Amino acid sequence: MEPRSRSSDPLTDGGFETLCAHYGEHRLAHGGAVAPPLYQTSTFLFPDAEAFDRRELPQSPYYSYTRIGNPTTALLEAKLAQLEHGTWARAFASGMGAITAAINATIRSGDHVVCVAHCYSPTRRYLEQYLDRFGVTATYVAGLEPADFEAALRPNTRLLYLESPTSGYCEVLDVPAVAALARARGVVTVLDNSWASPYFQQPLDHGVDLVLHSATKYIGGHSDTLGGVIVGRDAVLGRRIAADAELLGATLDPFAAWLLLRSLRTLAVRMERHQANGLAVAEMLAAHPKVRRVFHPGLPSHPQHALARRQLRGFSSLFSFMLVEQTQEAVHRFLNRLRVVGIGVSWGGYESLAVGGVLFNSGGDGGQWLIRLHVGLEHVDDIRADVRQALED
Repeated sequence: MEPRSRSSDPLTDGGFETLCAHYGEHRLAHGGAVAPPLYQTSTFLFPDAEAFDRRELPQSPYYSYTRIGNPTTALLEAKLAQLEHGTWARAFASGMGAITAAINATIRSGDHVVCVAHCYSPTRRYLEQYLDRFGVTATYVAGLEPADFEAALRPNTRLLYLESPTSGYCEVLDVPAVAALARARGVVTVLDNSWASPYFQQPLDHGVDLVLHSATKYIGGHSDTLGGVIVGRDAVLGRRIAADAELLGATLDPFAAWLLLRSLRTLAVRMERHQANGLAVAEMLAAHPKVRRVFHPGLPSHPQHALARRQLRGFSSLFSFMLVEQTQEAVHRFLNRLRVVGIGVSWGGYESLAVGGVLFNSGGDGGQWLIRLHVGLEHVDDIRADVRQALED
């Protein structure tokens, strides 16, 4: 990563790793404990009735109920807001909790959403199978040019929902250009940044209004914690999302928040190793005769490689590839031969995972059998050898 300018206080405006380790932590207030305390409680007490009456004021120093706020969760939110260059953050019990809250806070009944075509499939199901009961409609943009998104806008469009890179084909959007055209039309932009993590990309700096993560993925990194987060700068949107979080109840448990705080301390180190391992495996696959194509934005063969290098500071280890033999049998044969790499959903953890299925591409020429591979933190030689032997009958 490029060095950042330093302020006089590196604990509040230092490098990424320093912020992960120290930002927002007041150790002397907790007996000098290096690890932050875990407030595993549902309810908080007030010193008097007057303090209780003032509990909802912004300047109130008291918490009341963990569904609304908790000191452990508040520390996680403060760190993530700083890492994403936002002014506020709200944590949720899962990535889908964050996704649905971000969408709900930006639309009303009868509104229209423009969504990138290759988004996380539960996001698309929420737009199509849940919000349709409220008269919300969605258009899915298969093209990657900003003009494609502009052409999809309608008078009642209120939200552009983005991923970059996208799910499946790892397509990279020109995020600043898309955000600028949305802002000019008064349309809110939301970007799912789970693929890159805040270590490799900070979409708010590109003009996006809200950035979200499935914290289950790289932020958690250990495949033992569910979580989600939304980060922004707009105070009005922040209040809407806080209200949705309180009323819909997708609250992050304090222990999960504590685990995510623990995981943040190694996020930078893990992302560097994920990047190195992922590129090594992607390059091996790209040269293998049984592989037709690899979809990894870090490879020069990727159509948006130059844009990715300008927009991202690095690359995670989630990508897809396509076998020469385009059959379900070939995909299953490959997956069933894996030994180090497991067959399973999710990604972003320490372990390598793979799944296969049909994905319809943006070129309009039908579906393709893709294998999605998340390269974990095992020794890279073991991962490459496992993938190679699975390819070679």
